Amino acid sequence: MRGQGLAGGSTPPGREARAMYFLGLAVDFDGTIAHDGVVRPETMAALRRLKETGRRILLVTGREVAAILPLLPDAALFDRIVAENGAVLYDPLARTERLLAPPPPAQLLRLLRERKVEPISAGHCILATWEPHQATVLEAIHDCGLELQISFNKGAVMVLPSGVNKATGLRAALDELQISMVNVIGAGDAENDHAFLRACGCSAAVGNALPVVRRDADLPLAGLNGDGIVELVARIIEEDVALAPDGKHGPWLGRDRAGRSVHLRPGQGSTLVVGPSGAGKSAFATALTERIAERQLEFCVIDPEGDYLELENAVRLGSLDAPPHATEALRLVSQAGVNVVVNTQAMTLQERQSLFTGLLHQTAHLRARTGRPHWLLLDEAHELLPAGPPRGPALLDQDLSATVLITYRPASLSREALQTVRLVLALGPAPEAMIREAAGLLGCAPPSAPATGGCEALCWRPGADAAPIPVTLEPPHQDHRRHAGKYAVGDVGDGRSFYFHDLRRGRFTKANNLHAFLDLACGIDDDCWERHLRAGDFSAWFLHVIKDRGLAEEAAQVEQDRTLGAADSRRLIRKAIWRRYAAPSQCP
Repeated sequence: MRGQGLAGGSTPPGREARAMYFLGLAVDFDGTIAHDGVVRPETMAALRRLKETGRRILLVTGREVAAILPLLPDAALFDRIVAENGAVLYDPLARTERLLAPPPPAQLLRLLRERKVEPISAGHCILATWEPHQATVLEAIHDCGLELQISFNKGAVMVLPSGVNKATGLRAALDELQISMVNVIGAGDAENDHAFLRACGCSAAVGNALPVVRRDADLPLAGLNGDGIVELVARIIEEDVALAPDGKHGPWLGRDRAGRSVHLRPGQGSTLVVGPSGAGKSAFATALTERIAERQLEFCVIDPEGDYLELENAVRLGSLDAPPHATEALRLVSQAGVNVVVNTQAMTLQERQSLFTGLLHQTAHLRARTGRPHWLLLDEAHELLPAGPPRGPALLDQDLSATVLITYRPASLSREALQTVRLVLALGPAPEAMIREAAGLLGCAPPSAPATGGCEALCWRPGADAAPIPVTLEPPHQDHRRHAGKYAVGDVGDGRSFYFHDLRRGRFTKANNLHAFLDLACGIDDDCWERHLRAGDFSAWFLHVIKDRGLAEEAAQVEQDRTLGAADSRRLIRKAIWRRYAAPSQCP
């Protein structure tokens, strides 16, 4: 069943349109842009129009380079030609070839000729003949003791090393061009197009394509051959990101009450995730990164408080003691298959904001050029994009496109950041109230929200007629709290317990484990909390009794930060514990 795509929407008046999402088009030759080896002028004109938008165009063919070049009216129109079914890469501008596979085995070619397989041709890497010789070819491969694969293309029989196909060749071409495969649309018609069509971010099948190719395509086109390409080009220019299938581009949030998957979409603007401390925002973000990675998309998490130190599928930059470097972060996120967590715990708030401002705008340029990173997650977004006078260049929708803003203080977000919001996800015990608050901040009439229960959150698209949708969220597969045991729920003993000293009431309150510590910390007054905080009592107990040096160091950093009030210091220490140990009852 097709899921619901909630994010997106039109660009508000006065806002600049976002950068292109689909950055390239990869097309087959025979039966796709060409009919009987001829490319019509109308097809070439359409491809030129697409090239003029700044997009890249790649030709992916089973033919050899020497055979395909005379058939192309303008070979230089193509940024790369992937030939021999993925085994050879040709740069028309530089007129250079790169072999992506070894040459065909001489013994196999000799044996096929002995067995009267005709016609047969040998390219740099490919052996090719026609049906009905496929059985003879397979038998010859067996007799030679070789590990090769056979591909078909409407009667053509092609032999290549195992693992070489149009998808691997296209990936090599896109690596040279530094473009993500997800941000490319592929178009084809035959059996040997399956691999590269599946690998592209959107697949199209011309009207004359084989039924199985049309069935599997995201976009079955009406036009035959080149007419289908003319149709496709018009849709890419007009619709762009709207062509992105949810299942390939939109990580799913959860399921609605009808059991349908609800997806984010990489359209314009950002997603605002709101909820109080302990509502599960970090767990939700962790689950979201898992689903992004499952789709072969890349993400970057900005982590001011160390909530994602143990995140799977990601490289971590920065630590409690060492600040991250923006240059290294940009280098990593530009690479295929690399996800990055930028940890800014070692930086002051001003340093974090400065690093993030530069990183955000450079990331927007990187996305416009390469498509990466596909998703950006900003935890404690109100710290990075705070209300008040702008601290840098004006934010545009494209800067925060496919961005998730996570915060427990949406009112502290900058007006510019709020203007980019296209979807709100409210978590916690009272998501209806969070939706009403978000509506006020976004200048929208508060919607009528249904009551929620259990693990449900509310999804709402501002400006849409539809009411917020209750969505059941699913937890991440990985446990982002690393430890549990006696220090969390057991009893460390009277002599080793932490005692909160309440001077106003003249009493001591005992916490014999971390859960008791957190529960009591919620109830004591600010004076009591800050007295222990400034004395370094918390870090000392964590180090000498709990025996957790990392927790002690993180608490010490909070204790030494005189800019933090009681509420923020409580929250930071609570989160530091929750990251390492299973959470106790929710603290208001």
